[in-house]
Amino acid sequence: MEEGADVTSGTEGSTELSCECKPLEEITNGHSNLKSVRNGLVPGGAGRDPVVPSAALTPLPISTLKQNGLLQTLSAGGGQAKPAEENPELEKARQEWEALENIQPALPEDLNPTPIISFNEALQYFQTTDLGDVRKSIQPTVRRTGLAAITHFLFGPPRLHRELVEERDLVFAIAQCQMDNSQTVHMRVLQTIYKRLLGSRLDCPRYGSHWENIGFQGTDPATDLRGTGFLGLMHTLYLVMDPETLPLARDIYRLSQHRTQNFPFSVMSINMTRIALQVLREEALSKECNRRQQVVGVLNEFYVATFLHLFQLWKGQQKTIAESGTVLKEVELFAKKNPKQMLRRLELFLKARQAGSPPGGSPDPQAQPASPGLGHHQARGSQGKELHFTGVCDLPPDMEGEARLI
Repeated sequence: MEEGADVTSGTEGSTELSCECKPLEEITNGHSNLKSVRNGLVPGGAGRDPVVPSAALTPLPISTLKQNGLLQTLSAGGGQAKPAEENPELEKARQEWEALENIQPALPEDLNPTPIISFNEALQYFQTTDLGDVRKSIQPTVRRTGLAAITHFLFGPPRLHRELVEERDLVFAIAQCQMDNSQTVHMRVLQTIYKRLLGSRLDCPRYGSHWENIGFQGTDPATDLRGTGFLGLMHTLYLVMDPETLPLARDIYRLSQHRTQNFPFSVMSINMTRIALQVLREEALSKECNRRQQVVGVLNEFYVATFLHLFQLWKGQQKTIAESGTVLKEVELFAKKNPKQMLRRLELFLKARQAGSPPGGSPDPQAQPASPGLGHHQARGSQGKELHFTGVCDLPPDMEGEARLI
Protein backbone atom coordinates (compact mmCIF):
# COMPACT_ATOMS: atom_id res chain seq x y z
CA MET A 1 0.00 0.00 0.00
CA GLU A 2 1.32 3.37 -0.98
CA GLU A 3 1.50 6.07 1.61
CA GLY A 4 0.28 8.79 -0.78
CA ALA A 5 -2.85 6.82 -1.63
CA ASP A 6 -3.87 6.53 1.98
CA VAL A 7 -3.59 10.23 2.53
CA THR A 8 -5.56 10.96 -0.63
CA SER A 9 -8.39 8.65 0.38
CA GLY A 10 -8.52 10.37 3.74
CA THR A 11 -9.25 13.69 2.07
CA GLU A 12 -11.78 12.14 -0.38
CA GLY A 13 -9.88 13.59 -3.35
CA SER A 14 -10.68 17.16 -2.46
CA THR A 15 -7.71 19.46 -2.31
CA GLU A 16 -9.88 22.30 -1.08
CA LEU A 17 -10.77 20.44 2.05
CA SER A 18 -7.19 19.43 2.80
CA CYS A 19 -6.84 22.30 5.22
CA GLU A 20 -9.89 21.06 7.13
CA CYS A 21 -8.72 17.48 7.39
CA LYS A 22 -6.16 17.77 10.12
CA PRO A 23 -4.82 15.22 12.54
CA LEU A 24 -5.27 15.77 16.27
CA GLU A 25 -2.59 13.77 17.98
CA GLU A 26 -1.79 12.85 21.52
CA ILE A 27 1.69 11.39 21.56
CA THR A 28 2.68 9.39 24.63
CA ASN A 29 5.94 7.47 24.84
CA GLY A 30 6.23 7.36 21.05
CA HIS A 31 2.63 6.11 20.40
CA SER A 32 0.11 8.14 18.44
CA ASN A 33 -3.65 8.23 19.08
CA LEU A 34 -5.17 9.71 15.92
CA LYS A 35 -8.52 11.43 15.62
CA SER A 36 -9.33 12.47 12.04
CA VAL A 37 -11.31 15.62 11.35
CA ARG A 38 -13.43 15.77 8.18
CA ASN A 39 -15.23 18.94 7.23
CA GLY A 40 -15.14 20.06 10.84
CA LEU A 41 -16.61 16.77 12.22
CA VAL A 42 -14.91 14.01 14.15
CA PRO A 43 -15.84 10.57 12.70
CA GLY A 44 -17.95 8.63 15.11
CA GLY A 45 -18.72 11.78 17.03
CA ALA A 46 -22.23 12.50 15.80
CA GLY A 47 -23.90 15.37 17.54
CA ARG A 48 -20.64 16.90 18.68
CA ASP A 49 -19.80 20.52 18.05
CA PRO A 50 -17.99 21.14 14.81
CA VAL A 51 -14.29 21.80 15.06
CA VAL A 52 -13.46 25.31 14.00
CA PRO A 53 -10.33 25.41 11.85
CA SER A 54 -7.54 27.41 13.42
CA ALA A 55 -4.86 29.35 11.64
CA ALA A 56 -2.35 27.83 14.05
CA LEU A 57 -3.03 24.35 12.62
CA THR A 58 -1.09 23.78 9.41
CA PRO A 59 -0.85 20.69 7.18
CA LEU A 60 1.79 18.26 8.42
CA PRO A 61 4.37 16.99 5.93
CA ILE A 62 4.57 13.30 5.15
CA SER A 63 7.90 12.98 6.91
CA THR A 64 6.38 14.19 10.15
CA LEU A 65 3.46 11.80 9.83
CA LYS A 66 5.84 8.92 9.28
CA GLN A 67 7.86 9.80 12.37
CA ASN A 68 4.80 10.01 14.58
CA GLY A 69 3.40 6.68 13.42
CA LEU A 70 0.30 8.30 11.89
CA LEU A 71 0.48 6.42 8.58
CA GLN A 72 0.67 3.10 10.42
CA THR A 73 -2.49 4.06 12.31
CA LEU A 74 -4.35 4.97 9.13
CA SER A 75 -3.39 1.74 7.42
CA ALA A 76 -4.46 -0.31 10.45
CA GLY A 77 -7.92 1.26 10.32
CA GLY A 78 -10.55 1.48 13.04
CA GLY A 79 -8.71 4.36 14.72
CA GLN A 80 -6.63 1.82 16.68
CA ALA A 81 -3.01 2.84 17.27
CA LYS A 82 -0.39 0.29 16.34
CA PRO A 83 2.37 0.30 18.90
CA ALA A 84 5.61 1.45 17.42
CA GLU A 85 8.90 -0.11 18.42
CA GLU A 86 10.70 2.03 21.00
CA ASN A 87 13.99 3.56 20.09
CA PRO A 88 16.70 1.69 22.08
CA GLU A 89 18.39 4.95 22.97
CA LEU A 90 15.08 6.39 24.19
CA GLU A 91 14.46 3.33 26.32
CA LYS A 92 17.94 3.54 27.80
CA ALA A 93 17.48 7.22 28.62
CA ARG A 94 14.13 6.49 30.25
CA GLN A 95 15.65 3.80 32.46
CA GLU A 96 18.49 6.10 33.49
CA TRP A 97 16.02 8.85 34.37
CA GLU A 98 13.91 6.48 36.49
CA ALA A 99 17.04 5.37 38.31
CA LEU A 100 17.98 9.00 38.92
CA GLU A 101 14.56 9.71 40.41
CA ASN A 102 15.14 6.96 42.97
CA ILE A 103 18.27 8.65 44.31
CA GLN A 104 17.48 10.50 47.52
CA PRO A 105 19.54 13.64 48.13
CA ALA A 106 21.54 13.71 51.38
CA LEU A 107 20.23 16.55 53.47
CA PRO A 108 22.48 18.25 56.05
CA GLU A 109 20.50 16.83 58.94
CA ASP A 110 21.06 13.32 57.57
CA LEU A 111 24.84 13.65 57.71
CA ASN A 112 25.04 12.84 61.43
CA PRO A 113 26.83 15.98 62.65
CA THR A 114 29.45 15.59 65.33
CA PRO A 115 27.79 15.60 68.76
CA ILE A 116 28.53 18.45 71.15
CA ILE A 117 31.02 17.57 73.89
CA SER A 118 30.98 18.94 77.43
CA PHE A 119 34.06 20.15 79.25
CA ASN A 120 33.84 17.35 81.83
CA GLU A 121 33.62 14.70 79.11
CA ALA A 122 36.69 16.08 77.40
CA LEU A 123 38.52 16.32 80.73
CA GLN A 124 37.62 12.73 81.54
CA TYR A 125 39.23 11.66 78.27
CA PHE A 126 42.55 13.15 79.38
CA GLN A 127 42.17 11.73 82.89
CA THR A 128 41.90 8.22 81.43
CA THR A 129 44.63 8.66 78.80
CA ASP A 130 48.19 7.63 79.48
CA LEU A 131 50.13 10.91 79.56
CA GLY A 132 53.19 9.47 81.27
CA ASP A 133 55.62 10.55 78.58
CA VAL A 134 54.19 14.06 78.54
CA ARG A 135 54.32 14.45 82.32
CA LYS A 136 58.08 13.93 82.26
CA SER A 137 58.60 17.22 80.42
CA ILE A 138 56.23 19.53 82.32
CA GLN A 139 57.39 22.46 84.43
CA PRO A 140 54.64 23.01 87.04
CA THR A 141 56.52 25.61 89.10
CA VAL A 142 59.04 28.36 88.47
CA ARG A 143 62.59 27.29 89.15
CA ARG A 144 64.18 29.63 91.66
CA THR A 145 67.71 29.61 92.97
CA GLY A 146 69.74 31.49 95.51
CA LEU A 147 68.20 34.47 97.25
CA ALA A 148 65.03 34.31 95.10
CA ALA A 149 64.34 30.79 96.32
CA ILE A 150 64.85 31.78 99.97
CA THR A 151 62.65 34.87 99.64
CA HIS A 152 59.89 32.86 97.97
CA PHE A 153 60.05 30.21 100.66
CA LEU A 154 59.82 32.74 103.48
CA PHE A 155 57.44 35.33 102.05
CA GLY A 156 55.87 33.74 98.99
CA PRO A 157 52.46 32.07 98.61
CA PRO A 158 51.81 28.75 100.35
CA ARG A 159 52.75 25.52 98.68
CA LEU A 160 50.07 23.51 96.94
CA HIS A 161 48.70 20.67 99.07
CA ARG A 162 50.23 17.33 98.28
CA GLU A 163 46.91 15.75 97.33
CA LEU A 164 46.43 18.39 94.59
CA VAL A 165 49.79 17.92 92.92
CA GLU A 166 48.58 15.16 90.59
CA GLU A 167 45.66 17.30 89.40
CA ARG A 168 47.97 20.25 88.81
CA ASP A 169 50.37 18.06 86.84
CA LEU A 170 47.47 16.79 84.70
CA VAL A 171 46.70 20.39 83.79
CA PHE A 172 50.25 21.00 82.63
CA ALA A 173 50.29 17.67 80.80
CA ILE A 174 47.18 18.59 78.82
CA ALA A 175 48.92 21.81 77.89
CA GLN A 176 51.70 19.74 76.35
CA CYS A 177 49.32 17.77 74.15
CA GLN A 178 48.91 18.87 70.55
CA MET A 179 45.83 18.46 68.42
CA ASP A 180 45.47 14.99 66.92
CA ASN A 181 43.14 14.54 63.95
CA SER A 182 42.83 10.83 64.69
CA GLN A 183 41.34 11.48 68.15
CA THR A 184 37.57 11.84 68.06
CA VAL A 185 37.51 13.86 71.29
CA HIS A 186 39.91 16.42 69.84
CA MET A 187 37.73 16.91 66.78
CA ARG A 188 34.56 17.14 68.86
CA VAL A 189 36.09 19.87 71.02
CA LEU A 190 37.02 21.88 67.94
CA GLN A 191 33.58 21.46 66.34
CA THR A 192 31.79 22.31 69.59
CA ILE A 193 33.65 25.61 69.96
CA TYR A 194 32.74 26.60 66.41
CA LYS A 195 29.07 25.64 66.76
CA ARG A 196 28.55 27.28 70.16
CA LEU A 197 30.13 30.57 69.16
CA LEU A 198 28.28 30.89 65.85
CA GLY A 199 25.07 29.10 66.82
CA SER A 200 25.54 26.56 64.01
CA ARG A 201 24.21 23.02 64.01
CA LEU A 202 26.33 21.72 61.15
CA ASP A 203 29.92 20.56 61.16
CA CYS A 204 32.58 22.51 59.32
CA PRO A 205 35.63 21.18 57.46
CA ARG A 206 38.77 20.47 59.46
CA TYR A 207 40.73 22.96 57.37
CA GLY A 208 39.59 26.17 55.75
CA SER A 209 39.25 29.93 56.01
CA HIS A 210 36.06 29.55 58.08
CA TRP A 211 38.26 29.12 61.19
CA GLU A 212 39.29 32.74 60.78
CA ASN A 213 35.64 33.64 61.48
CA ILE A 214 36.14 32.70 65.13
CA GLY A 215 39.56 34.27 65.45
CA PHE A 216 42.15 31.72 64.43
CA GLN A 217 44.96 33.10 62.31
CA GLY A 218 44.81 30.62 59.46
CA THR A 219 43.12 27.61 57.97
CA ASP A 220 44.37 25.21 60.67
CA PRO A 221 43.59 26.01 64.34
CA ALA A 222 46.34 23.64 65.48
CA THR A 223 49.00 26.10 64.36
CA ASP A 224 47.78 28.65 66.93
CA LEU A 225 48.18 26.32 69.92
CA ARG A 226 51.86 27.03 70.39
CA GLY A 227 52.65 27.58 74.06
CA THR A 228 49.32 26.31 75.41
CA GLY A 229 48.78 23.01 73.62
CA PHE A 230 45.31 21.52 73.78
CA LEU A 231 44.65 23.47 76.97
CA GLY A 232 43.97 26.53 74.81
CA LEU A 233 40.98 24.73 73.28
CA MET A 234 39.86 23.24 76.57
CA HIS A 235 39.59 26.69 78.12
CA THR A 236 37.56 27.99 75.20
CA LEU A 237 35.37 24.89 75.46
CA TYR A 238 34.72 25.65 79.12
CA LEU A 239 33.85 29.25 78.27
CA VAL A 240 31.26 28.32 75.64
CA MET A 241 29.78 25.27 77.38
CA ASP A 242 29.17 26.65 80.87
CA PRO A 243 25.69 28.26 80.82
CA GLU A 244 26.88 31.02 83.15
CA THR A 245 29.78 32.07 80.94
CA LEU A 246 28.35 31.44 77.45
CA PRO A 247 26.68 34.90 77.27
CA LEU A 248 30.01 36.48 78.20
CA ALA A 249 31.75 34.42 75.50
CA ARG A 250 29.33 35.73 72.90
CA ASP A 251 29.73 39.31 74.14
CA ILE A 252 33.48 39.02 73.74
CA TYR A 253 33.05 37.44 70.34
CA ARG A 254 30.79 40.29 69.18
CA LEU A 255 33.37 42.83 70.33
CA SER A 256 36.03 40.91 68.40
CA GLN A 257 33.96 41.51 65.24
CA HIS A 258 33.67 45.28 65.84
CA ARG A 259 34.52 47.48 62.88
CA THR A 260 37.35 49.33 64.67
CA GLN A 261 37.93 47.36 67.90
CA ASN A 262 38.16 43.93 66.29
CA PHE A 263 40.68 41.31 67.41
CA PRO A 264 41.16 37.56 66.80
CA PHE A 265 38.90 35.96 69.40
CA SER A 266 40.50 32.51 69.57
CA VAL A 267 44.06 33.83 69.56
CA MET A 268 43.15 36.22 72.38
CA SER A 269 41.57 33.35 74.31
CA ILE A 270 44.78 31.33 73.93
CA ASN A 271 46.68 34.28 75.38
CA MET A 272 44.34 34.30 78.39
CA THR A 273 45.19 30.63 78.85
CA ARG A 274 48.88 31.46 78.67
CA ILE A 275 48.50 34.09 81.40
CA ALA A 276 46.48 31.76 83.61
CA LEU A 277 49.08 29.05 83.17
CA GLN A 278 51.88 31.35 84.21
CA VAL A 279 50.00 32.54 87.30
CA LEU A 280 49.44 28.90 88.30
CA ARG A 281 53.10 28.12 87.69
CA GLU A 282 54.15 31.02 89.93
CA GLU A 283 51.92 29.50 92.65
CA ALA A 284 49.80 32.64 92.93
CA LEU A 285 46.67 30.44 92.79
CA SER A 286 47.86 27.86 95.32
CA LYS A 287 46.07 29.47 98.25
CA GLU A 288 42.71 29.44 96.44
CA CYS A 289 43.29 25.90 95.17
CA ASN A 290 44.04 24.72 98.72
CA ARG A 291 40.91 26.44 100.02
CA ARG A 292 38.64 24.78 97.44
CA GLN A 293 40.61 21.54 97.33
CA GLN A 294 40.80 21.57 93.54
CA VAL A 295 42.98 22.95 90.78
CA VAL A 296 40.93 22.52 87.63
CA GLY A 297 37.93 24.53 88.82
CA VAL A 298 40.03 27.40 90.15
CA LEU A 299 42.09 27.67 87.00
CA ASN A 300 39.00 27.58 84.75
CA GLU A 301 37.46 30.49 86.62
CA PHE A 302 40.71 32.41 86.66
CA TYR A 303 40.95 32.04 82.88
CA VAL A 304 37.41 33.43 82.50
CA ALA A 305 38.18 36.23 84.97
CA THR A 306 41.25 37.20 82.95
CA PHE A 307 39.25 37.24 79.72
CA LEU A 308 36.58 39.34 81.42
CA HIS A 309 39.19 41.84 82.59
CA LEU A 310 40.57 42.16 79.07
CA PHE A 311 37.05 42.50 77.63
CA GLN A 312 36.13 45.34 79.96
CA LEU A 313 39.45 47.08 79.42
CA TRP A 314 39.32 46.71 75.65
CA LYS A 315 35.73 47.86 75.34
CA GLY A 316 35.83 50.62 77.96
CA GLN A 317 39.03 52.23 76.71
CA GLN A 318 38.27 51.77 73.00
CA LYS A 319 41.36 49.66 72.41
CA THR A 320 42.38 48.43 68.95
CA ILE A 321 44.51 45.59 67.67
CA ALA A 322 47.44 47.98 67.33
CA GLU A 323 47.48 48.26 71.14
CA SER A 324 47.16 44.53 71.82
CA GLY A 325 50.72 44.11 73.10
CA THR A 326 50.35 46.87 75.67
CA VAL A 327 46.92 45.66 76.76
CA LEU A 328 48.08 42.07 77.20
CA LYS A 329 51.03 43.16 79.30
CA GLU A 330 48.75 45.24 81.51
CA VAL A 331 46.29 42.37 81.93
CA GLU A 332 49.06 39.91 82.78
CA LEU A 333 50.64 42.15 85.43
CA PHE A 334 47.29 42.81 87.07
CA ALA A 335 46.38 39.10 87.05
CA LYS A 336 49.64 38.08 88.71
CA LYS A 337 49.37 40.70 91.45
CA ASN A 338 45.61 40.40 92.11
CA PRO A 339 44.41 36.83 91.53
CA LYS A 340 41.90 36.98 94.38
CA GLN A 341 40.48 40.26 93.15
CA MET A 342 40.18 38.88 89.63
CA LEU A 343 38.09 35.96 90.85
CA ARG A 344 35.95 38.28 92.95
CA ARG A 345 35.25 40.50 89.97
CA LEU A 346 34.10 37.51 87.96
CA GLU A 347 31.81 36.46 90.79
CA LEU A 348 30.17 39.89 90.93
CA PHE A 349 29.89 40.15 87.17
CA LEU A 350 28.06 36.84 86.88
CA LYS A 351 25.67 37.78 89.66
CA ALA A 352 24.93 41.14 88.03
CA ARG A 353 24.21 39.36 84.77
CA GLN A 354 21.84 36.94 86.41
CA ALA A 355 20.05 39.85 88.05
CA GLY A 356 19.62 41.56 84.69
CA SER A 357 22.11 44.38 85.22
CA PRO A 358 24.13 45.64 82.24
CA PRO A 359 26.96 43.15 81.61
CA GLY A 360 29.41 45.97 81.20
CA GLY A 361 28.68 47.29 84.67
CA SER A 362 31.35 48.11 87.19
CA PRO A 363 33.11 45.10 88.68
CA ASP A 364 33.85 47.11 91.81
CA PRO A 365 33.03 44.93 94.84
CA GLN A 366 31.52 47.98 96.52
CA ALA A 367 29.05 48.45 93.71
CA GLN A 368 27.48 44.99 93.57
CA PRO A 369 26.55 42.27 96.05
CA ALA A 370 28.09 38.81 96.10
CA SER A 371 27.23 36.42 93.30
CA PRO A 372 25.60 33.04 93.83
CA GLY A 373 27.01 31.96 90.48
CA LEU A 374 30.56 31.63 91.71
CA GLY A 375 29.31 30.10 94.92
CA HIS A 376 27.73 27.42 92.78
CA HIS A 377 31.15 26.66 91.29
CA GLN A 378 32.66 26.57 94.77
CA ALA A 379 30.05 24.13 96.02
CA ARG A 380 30.70 21.77 93.15
CA GLY A 381 34.42 22.05 93.68
CA SER A 382 34.31 21.48 97.42
CA GLN A 383 32.27 18.33 96.94
CA GLY A 384 34.71 17.12 94.31
CA LYS A 385 31.92 16.09 91.94
CA GLU A 386 33.04 18.16 88.98
CA LEU A 387 36.28 19.55 87.66
CA HIS A 388 36.00 22.78 85.79
CA PHE A 389 39.44 23.59 84.56
CA THR A 390 41.91 22.27 82.13
CA GLY A 391 45.62 22.69 82.35
CA VAL A 392 48.00 24.84 80.48
CA CYS A 393 51.18 23.87 78.78
CA ASP A 394 54.71 24.81 79.52
CA LEU A 395 55.81 27.96 77.81
CA PRO A 396 59.17 28.09 76.10
CA PRO A 397 61.66 30.01 78.27
CA ASP A 398 61.75 32.91 75.82
CA MET A 399 57.99 33.36 76.09
CA GLU A 400 57.59 33.39 79.84
CA GLY A 401 56.48 36.74 81.13
CA GLU A 402 55.90 38.17 77.67
CA ALA A 403 52.57 39.77 76.86
CA ARG A 404 51.86 39.39 73.19
CA LEU A 405 49.53 37.69 70.80
CA ILE A 406 50.76 34.16 70.27
